[in-house]
Amino acid sequence: MPYQNLEDLPDQVKKHLPTYAQHIYKEAFNHAWDEYQTEERRRDDASREETAHKVAWSAVKNQYEKEGATGQWKPKKTS
Repeated sequence: MPYQNLEDLPDQVKKHLPTYAQHIYKEAFNHAWDEYQTEERRRDDASREETAHKVAWSAVKNQYEKEGATGQWKPKKTS
């Protein structure tokens, strides 16, 4: 099910990601939810929800990385 606001996100997302990364997650999830609604569009027998979560985490990881020492998510440094 699509997320209407950040408060609706899973606890692991709310607890660990900074606010902007939560927005990325929510938007990517909602887009993937619509994009992969049919089984033919998904891979590996994954459910619609599993696929949307994978896409959302991937979108976050494009712009954020987890710091090794602290485990906190930080924006990636651009070179």
